[in-house]
Formats: sequence, C-alpha cells, structure tokens
Amino acid sequence: MRRWPIAISVLFFYFHSTAQNKTISGFNEKEAQDQFLAEQKFDSYLKAEDVGQMIMEMSARPHHVGSPGDKAVADYIYNKFKSWGFDVQVETFYVLFPTPKYRLLEMTSPTAFKATLMEKVLPEDGTSGQTSEQLPPYNCFSPDGDVTGELVYVNYGLPEDYEYLSRLGIDVKGKIVITKYGRSWRGIKPKVAQEHGAIGCIIYSDPRDDGYYAGDVYPKGAFKNEYGVQRGSVMDMPVYPGDPLTPGIGATKDARRLDRKDATNLLKIPVLPISYHDAEPLLRALAGPVAPEDWRGALPFTYHIGPGKTTVHLKLEFNWDIKPVNDIIARIPGSEEPDEWVIRGNHHDAWVNGAGDPLSGQAAMLEEAHAISELVKTGWKPRRSLVYCAWDGEEPALLGSTEWVEQHASELQQKAVVYINSDGNGRGFLGAEGSHALEPMLNEVARDVSDPETGMSVLDRRLAVNVVSAGKNETKQKDLLSKKTISIGALGSGSDFSPFIQHIGVPSINLGYGGEDPGGEYHSIYDSWDDYRRFKDPSFQYGVTLAKTAGRTALRLANAGSLPFDFRSLYKAINGYVSEVIGMADQMRESTLLENQLIREKFYQHTTDTALKLLPPAPKEEVPFLNFSSLQNAMTAMQKATEHLSSVLAGAKPDQAKQDEVNRSLYQAEQKLLTENGLPRRGWYRHAIYAPGFYTGYGVKTLPGIREAIEQRKWKEAQQEIEEDAGVIRNFSIYLDGIAAKLP
Repeated sequence: MRRWPIAISVLFFYFHSTAQNKTISGFNEKEAQDQFLAEQKFDSYLKAEDVGQMIMEMSARPHHVGSPGDKAVADYIYNKFKSWGFDVQVETFYVLFPTPKYRLLEMTSPTAFKATLMEKVLPEDGTSGQTSEQLPPYNCFSPDGDVTGELVYVNYGLPEDYEYLSRLGIDVKGKIVITKYGRSWRGIKPKVAQEHGAIGCIIYSDPRDDGYYAGDVYPKGAFKNEYGVQRGSVMDMPVYPGDPLTPGIGATKDARRLDRKDATNLLKIPVLPISYHDAEPLLRALAGPVAPEDWRGALPFTYHIGPGKTTVHLKLEFNWDIKPVNDIIARIPGSEEPDEWVIRGNHHDAWVNGAGDPLSGQAAMLEEAHAISELVKTGWKPRRSLVYCAWDGEEPALLGSTEWVEQHASELQQKAVVYINSDGNGRGFLGAEGSHALEPMLNEVARDVSDPETGMSVLDRRLAVNVVSAGKNETKQKDLLSKKTISIGALGSGSDFSPFIQHIGVPSINLGYGGEDPGGEYHSIYDSWDDYRRFKDPSFQYGVTLAKTAGRTALRLANAGSLPFDFRSLYKAINGYVSEVIGMADQMRESTLLENQLIREKFYQHTTDTALKLLPPAPKEEVPFLNFSSLQNAMTAMQKATEHLSSVLAGAKPDQAKQDEVNRSLYQAEQKLLTENGLPRRGWYRHAIYAPGFYTGYGVKTLPGIREAIEQRKWKEAQQEIEEDAGVIRNFSIYLDGIAAKLP
C-alpha cells in the first residue's frame, strides 16, 4: 500500500469517524438490505486481472474509426456481451471521417527546416512500431490547405492572447500562428485564429506543460517525450457534435446529407499538431518582441512572438471518406419496468492503440457488465432494463453516441431514466459530474466504495484531497472540513454524455478516476499497453473501483422503488450560478468604469513590460444595467417547488401504479430545462443550465446563454437570455408542483 502524506492520513480518520449512516435513497429498509447483499455479490465477481487482460487484448493494434482494428474491437465487445447472456445488437451509422493523405510543414526562412511529423518507435513500447496501421499525427476535420506565411507565436491561442497581441500592435491576418496545447480544448485554438484572419494554425505541446519540465519522459517516465504528438479533432463541436453532414438526424445509410461546405461546424484554415521536437526550430527562429513571462515555455531559448523573417509553408490534403461506426448495444430487460432504461456507456474507438483512452474505461465497463450477468445467474433481476453501450467514433466528434441519440431521440425521451458515462480511467481520486438532482445519490454510492490505495471510502478520499488542495487558505480549508458530501461538477463536453443531456434532456452522469497518473501519452502512439501497465493503473484496481462505482449507480437506479432525484440539490446549484452571473455583470461594470478612467488619464500609455512596448487598450463600451428580477423571482418559485416536492415524496405512500407514474415524471423532469430554440448561434445545444463553452470547448458554461452574452458584451442578448432562462425555470417549477399534486 502506498504511503500517504500525514495531512491525508489525519484527514482519513476525521472523515472516517464522521461517516454517515448507511441508507439508500429510493429504497425502504428491507429493499436496502437486499440491495446491499446484491452489491456484495456483484463486488465478488469483479477481478482486476480480467480488467488488465481486456485492456491488453483490445489495445493490441490500432483501432481508429473505419479501420480493421476498429471492427475487431467492436466484434470482441459484441462477443463478450453475447457470451454473458445479454441481448446484443450492432447499430451502424455512416459518418464523415477524414484521414491524412499528404502533410508538409517546412520553414522557408530565415533557414530551411522540414518537420519530421512522425513519432519515434521505442523498443520499450511493443506496439509503437505498428506504423502500417497507425494514423499519423493530424488534426481531424482540418480542411485541405496550402498556405505560406509569416509565423506568429500566440501563447495558448485564446481570445485574451489576441487582445495582448493587439496591444503590441501585432496582427495575425494573413499569417500562420503557432500555439500551445492547454487551457482550452484544441479546436478552440484554430477557431480563434481563423476569427482573427490567420491562414493556418500549428499546435504543439510545450515541455513546460507536458514534458521534461514536469518529470521524466516516456519511456523512463510518464510524461510526453520530444516526439510525442497529441492527435485530435478540431471540429467546432460547441456548434454541434456528431456527423457534420447530418446535424440533428441519425447518419443512416440513406440519410440526407449536407454538402461539406455547408457544415457550419467545420473550420476553414488548415491545422496541424506537432511535437516539441518539431516546434523547437520554428520557435527558436522567431524574432520580434520577447514573450512575457507567462507566455514562456521550457524549451532552451528565449521565446519571441514574431512576426518577422520566419516564414513557414503548411500543406495538408485529406481523404474525405464516409466510414461506418459500429455501436454495440447490449440489454438485460427489466422484470417490472422493461420500458424504463438505465443506460451505461463508454466508447471503444481510439486514435491509435488507446489503452488508456478509452480502453481502461471500456474494460471496466465490460467487467461491470460481466459481474451483473453473474448476478443474474443467481436469480437476481433488475426492476428496470439495463442498456450497456460501447460507442464507436467518440474521438473524432462523439459520432456513435450522437447519431444513436439523434436516431432514437423520441424513444429515449420517453424511456431513458439516466445515462451513466465513463471514458479513460486511471489512478487517484473520484471525479463525478452530472445532473445535480442526482448528487445525493452519487454521494451515497461514493460512501459505499472503498479506495484501493488507502482503504477509506472514495467519498472520504475525495473530501480529504479537496482540503489538501486548498493549500494555506484557512477559510477555505475550514469550510471544506465541515463538508460531509462532495459537490459534483457540471457537464460541459468532451465525451458521450453530451447528446443525452444537452440535446434531449436525459439526466446524465460522468464518472472516472485519476489525478495520480500523468497523461503524457494522450492521443499518441504511446497510449499503449506498455505505458498503461507501468504508469496509469499497474494493478488495474482502479478499473475495479470504477466498475464498483458505476455499477452501483446503475444497479440502484435500476432497482429503486422511488427514483432518487432530489431537486433541492439542483436548486442549490442553479442558485449559485445565478449569483455568479449577477456578480460577473456587476464586477464587469465596475472594472470597465475603472479601466476607461485609467485610459483617459493615460495611465496605460506606453507601459514597459519585459521589453514590450504596449499600446493603451481601447476604451470599452460601458456595461448597462441588466435586470435580473425575473430570474431571481423564478428561483424563489423553484426553491418553494423543490422543498414542497421533497416533503411530499418523503411522506407519500402511493400504490404501485401511482409510484410508476411519479417515477416517469421524475426522470423526464430534466427535459423541462430544455429551450425550444437552443442557444444563440448553436441551436443543437438546448439545455438552459449546462453547455460546453463557445470558447472553452470541453469546459462547461453554466447558464450559458446569459453567461456568454455577458462575457461577449452582447447586452441586448444577455437580457433576452435572462428572460428565456427565467421562463424555463418557472415552467420547471410548475412541472415539479404537478408531480407533487399527483401524490396523496
């Protein structure tokens, strides 16, 4: 067992001594006893060595979308489910999936240099040499392009980085930018570059963020070596995910498709990822101003911004093919409510071998399903149907899950109780995000799962690490020490939960472990069995821990007599978001007034910052008063409705028919948080509370319509979105009152 810092050891005894009494929401005392016994049996069937074996077998060869390896992994999963007695189907969709045909990056001045654009085969990594089956490093959904231009270094390529360049008097229009991975999803970087007139974008991983600055590099250590490259999609998924040619409908063989030029989520400028081995000569050659301190990486030279004499030529061509994606859908029918579905999913496709992403999560899900099949053999049956899904095509754009959801949207809105997602898994701490009405239930699950390294519950370990992470902030530490439960995160994007919750309003949860397993292998040829068994989860015990966590979540939601939705937790979360956006508007108003005053007084004129001569910022439009009263009134109504419903549910003893009716109303409540027309300029995203950010990609924006309108200083739109969200929340409260009225 690993030795832990004294702080965490002490906190273990604190949290352990204050453990909650064991009850299960939605179960009476007798039902809870039976459920605990079933879960003990379930645990006994889970084997770490089986998890490791499945990771090894599925990662034996590359298996990107449409490849022979992809079909082999899909068949492997199908046969596993079939052998365990599941009712299994394959649903195939036909999607756009471009692959590289020609890649060239060269520096033409002040010196000549041609990038290798390849990752090095390592004798310590047994699958790194499978070059004939590997996709080379590229950014999927980059357009074809042949461009030459001056090079400009733009830090992380975020909107605020371009504001800084503007103050330097540097314009990227007609130029090629080079940007670091990190601080936002990769697709945001070319999107922002394109908005500023750049003609091409190069993305690299700086060793300061992901390399020797952080620790030993692969194969000696887990961090990215100089040849490692992060592949990945640059489709503008904050507009819509899935097949770009069939937005809103399933990409069946005969589906009506857009012309590629009409797909609004495809970029217009060529994009290429490179290693820091290839980035070094380009960055070293740059002249121009010295980069400010927080822009500098760890390569051994002074970072300059450019532009100047450094010119590069980027040429990319792709095969724009329609490829099949194969979703494996496996079911155990419910004994009492077969038309209520508890859906569990993890994707199976990878950029290369994908031992960590996604097969560590896929293997855990398969072991979970295997254990449930063994439980069924003892005579146990789920009350509701369990639906296990192995998605294809997640890596390019959530293809398999999105097309399945779009194809079955109406049925899912009637039958889907919850969607439980996982992805890659590693060693460390529980991560849980999702629909906040399920937060109390998830805390109960976390209470009942043991951490394999410490022996404490994964709940207590998460609470402990939260306290340690607060550092020397005594006020924050004191607040965290008083907490006995964790707050789950809000869902943005980046995995297969997105179409369920954000497009059709199915309650969703995302689960996984990590935090102690460096991710230098991410989307490279080194995401392999050899890397995983050495650095990610060598004992495969966290695969078992994920299976226990997601398995309990699925089993409890499948068997609960009264579904454990507690909308008081949702009210608390949304009320916090409302306070945030009101505070953000007030703070922006004050800071704008101050900044404009300083500009008028010429305080900013010609400031010297690390040898940079900065131009004064342009005055900003003052922030008008935004009227939040309708939203605040809606929240007052929501508080009353959630408290009233909770009280009624606690005291009611309905007959079975009435309880079934109430349960359906509870799991369909999330759909009332959808807006009719979706978010501005991206109507596919319909959830009023959660969405990926337009300029963050994976990162969530809560109350996204309001928040992003304020951030983008669109004041008329902000007021409209306040009224829109107030209406959604009022209607949601009326719906909850309607559920309460059904009960005696």
